[in-house]
Amino acid sequence: MNAAELAAFLRSRRDRIRPSDVGLTENPRRRVPGLRREEVAFLASVSIDYYIELERGRGAQPSAQMLLALSRALRLNRDERDHMFHLAGHTSPPPQAPLRQTDPSLLALLRRLDGTPARIMTDLHRPLAQNRMADLLLGEMATGGEPSYTDSVLYRWFAVPVARAIYPAVDHPRHSRSFVADLRAMRAKRAMAGDDEEVEKMIAELSAISEEFAGLWESRDVGLRRYDRKRLVHPAIGEIELECHHLFTEDGRQRLLWMAAPEGGEAAEKLDDLARQTEPVASVGS
Repeated sequence: MNAAELAAFLRSRRDRIRPSDVGLTENPRRRVPGLRREEVAFLASVSIDYYIELERGRGAQPSAQMLLALSRALRLNRDERDHMFHLAGHTSPPPQAPLRQTDPSLLALLRRLDGTPARIMTDLHRPLAQNRMADLLLGEMATGGEPSYTDSVLYRWFAVPVARAIYPAVDHPRHSRSFVADLRAMRAKRAMAGDDEEVEKMIAELSAISEEFAGLWESRDVGLRRYDRKRLVHPAIGEIELECHHLFTEDGRQRLLWMAAPEGGEAAEKLDDLARQTEPVASVGS
């Protein structure tokens, strides 16, 4: 932490903001061009004494949550916010992607994956787009209604038992552990970005309705889903084992999942058989 530079940066940002910019009444007798220290502390919901110590270069290292609050109070842009994080000895939070829109780079890749099932999801496993092969293997995506974490494949895995039907029962515990470990990793990323309201609601609801989820959550295992091998049971082609790969956007807020047939097996032939099908299965999971 570079306390002296952080102090100088905070003072410089405070001086440039007019009270009217943040909804405060301007007094014509004001002696300072920008905000007072106590006004910044009020806007950031922090102790006045603590903020004064920060501006004097003598405060304790602020937490990431404290820095996000100061960033909002001082109306910092992304570059300024990242700079403040670095001065305070923290990694800058990842930029937030608009989760209602599919990442264009992932979408361009999805359109080129014709012969293998592929799906774009949010960090919480809510499907955003998928190709025809994914329709045939996993079922068509739900359409209509307001997007919600309850559409997440992860949420449905624990909340809707039928969502597991496409996977052999003996594999369910392994998938459950993997889902929860991935969710814990994503929760930490969202918390760093100050965007954890949705994930906290999801965790609270799943903990209340699923004893399995609650037990796994308490284990505190962490691990992003990057690669896996899955067995699926399809009504038309029977059991098939596929390699599952995850490609993440730079900020980690979206991922492309594609399922490839291992070399030297019959899975490739089964995918060819699947491609000749015309009707998708009922929507299940991934």
